[in-house]
Amino acid sequence: MATQSPSLFQPALVREAIGQAFVKLNPRTMFRNPVMFTVEIGTVVMFFVTLGLLVNPDAAQGSFGYNFTVFFVLFLTLLFANFAEAIAEARGKAQAESLRKTREETPARVVDANGNVSSVSSSQLTKGQFFLVEAGEIIPTDGEIVEGLATIDESAITGESAPVIREAGGDKSS
Repeated sequence: MATQSPSLFQPALVREAIGQAFVKLNPRTMFRNPVMFTVEIGTVVMFFVTLGLLVNPDAAQGSFGYNFTVFFVLFLTLLFANFAEAIAEARGKAQAESLRKTREETPARVVDANGNVSSVSSSQLTKGQFFLVEAGEIIPTDGEIVEGLATIDESAITGESAPVIREAGGDKSS
């Protein structure tokens, strides 16, 4: 696909991810990730230890500054993990939407039995139709190569970074 991937830190994605980072602090949400749930429990414990030192200072519990620092670092760890997860989810949703939109809007040049070429929307293609794709064009839908050879960028679908070579009669669909 020749679509351009969105920037990692688009303002809309970042705003949404920051909000989600706080929403994901809900213990019911955190419970699905045992490691981060454990960190969250540790953060809550350190919060109460730190508050307890304000009410009743105890040298055996360490200084207020030390305990607050531990609490703060754990809290930042939770927020950063949630932020990173929210960014990944938002990017995944944006990419899926982009692929859906591309599928609906990509023009396809259909070749009929007489060799005549007509242009239709890719959403109107049906199984068994032949369509023509030239170098640099977006492939409008799944299919098999029946004639020729091509290097195809499948990264939006498979995640593979390098274009792959596909040819007529090959064992893979493109």
